[in-house]
Amino acid sequence: MQLEKNVTNYILIGAGVLVVTFFIVFYILKRVGKDPRNILPVNFAHRIKIPLLIFLASLIAQVAVIGDIFIFKTTKEVVGHLSVIGIVVSISWFLIFSFKVFKNQMLRKYDVDTANNLKARKVYTQYTILENIIIFIIVVLALGISLMSFDNIRSIGVSVLTSAGIAGIIIGLAAQKAIATLLAGIQIAITQPIRLDDVVIVEGEWGWIEEINLTYVVVRIWDKRRLVVPTTYFIEKTFQNWTRTSADILGTVYIYVDYRIPFDEIRKEQTRLLEATDLWDGAVNVMQVTNTTEKTVEIRVLVSAKDSPTAWDLRVYLREKLLVFIQENFPESLPKTRVSLEKKE
Repeated sequence: MQLEKNVTNYILIGAGVLVVTFFIVFYILKRVGKDPRNILPVNFAHRIKIPLLIFLASLIAQVAVIGDIFIFKTTKEVVGHLSVIGIVVSISWFLIFSFKVFKNQMLRKYDVDTANNLKARKVYTQYTILENIIIFIIVVLALGISLMSFDNIRSIGVSVLTSAGIAGIIIGLAAQKAIATLLAGIQIAITQPIRLDDVVIVEGEWGWIEEINLTYVVVRIWDKRRLVVPTTYFIEKTFQNWTRTSADILGTVYIYVDYRIPFDEIRKEQTRLLEATDLWDGAVNVMQVTNTTEKTVEIRVLVSAKDSPTAWDLRVYLREKLLVFIQENFPESLPKTRVSLEKKE
């Protein structure tokens, strides 16, 4: 009876210490988070409330195991294993959240919504992939440490590693593609052939880089479809990146007309149309005759815009307005098929 009473007292004392310590730490973190000069977010205390509670409970349980207050050996072993797992999980949880806080604080200096956001997209891409790598490493280490707390599993793991060399080779070959995909994700973070919000053409589809993960990349197609591509694709295959160094781009419009078209009038109308729209960035304004056939003359209009969506709208705008201008002012210059009739005597 006395032993059971002592155990009960220990449990009550541990619960009391847990509650008091939790509220003290929670209050301190809450006050620190409210300070605008601090790097911690306002809701920092609430975000780590669960891992903090798990850590304190596991720590007190581990102290109880070390103090040998449990009557039954099985209970001691179960509580010991659970406390180790709880400490590992809570610390891993805290590390992951801490890195997310650090990442958000660093990215506050960069705005991807501005017009010239090349540096911001570069930093966002690096931190996003780095976050995935760190989370992956923390989870693997936490799982390994938790499993190593069980003696049976640890001995089985050692025996497997020492006696299954052939199996290890087979597994390594089978996982070769998965490892290559992970390494490709790391390589993308370092070399950055693509960045978040880059305009790319992949598999004949035009869209934006929406997500970059360790094993795959999500491309948002212009018609709101999503193209999921493995990260190795951007290392091993050729693709187009329209915003690799800058977002500005040239756009072309081809118009086919008759030989009698007055080219100078088309040039004047093109300049007037460009100056009347905000789609043009004022850099490039060229009209050239690029080809002739037995029926038509090919006119190429070359203009510039601040980014690819704007360039598309500018091309559509010029094509429509120039065709209307030719129809209304030079209808005889529209493409024709000439037929010569000769009368035989």
